[in-house]
Amino acid sequence: MITEETVEYAPEHTPRLRFAQHAPEVYQAMVRLDTAARQGLDPRLYELVKIRASQINHCAFCLDMHTKDALAAGESVERIVQLNAWEESRHCYTRKELAAIELTEAVTVLTDGFVPDEVYEKAAEQFEEAELAQLIAAITVINAWNRIGVTTRMVPGHYQPGQHK
Repeated sequence: MITEETVEYAPEHTPRLRFAQHAPEVYQAMVRLDTAARQGLDPRLYELVKIRASQINHCAFCLDMHTKDALAAGESVERIVQLNAWEESRHCYTRKELAAIELTEAVTVLTDGFVPDEVYEKAAEQFEEAELAQLIAAITVINAWNRIGVTTRMVPGHYQPGQHK
């Protein structure tokens, strides 16, 4: 006779603050900024950038959201899984995606106080100026969302693809 094993997960934490409820004008402005930043960018590239920044910033809520949105946009599970080790998995990504991922890391981690010229130049070779400006905006916006999500302890696991678009 086969018995069903019960798995007990850790309890879900509660958010520290419901940001959208307490700062609705700022929240709506962020949503509009996010919508504007995605214009002209390939949806899968956009989600890869969002996932990579969220990995670096340890934002579980944004990881939940953007992995689900990436899958809904047709991204593969393999490329999402390999993104945290993209340097060892370069063959999974295009040159353009690699330039975007590297730029995302440089903008997200400003410990040296600047984005290195060689990183910017790689991105500038792969993106036309208008598209590069959109990419920089998208990276900036996800970093702002990550800081809100991590600070307020937004709870992952409940997002449905496209829910916040």
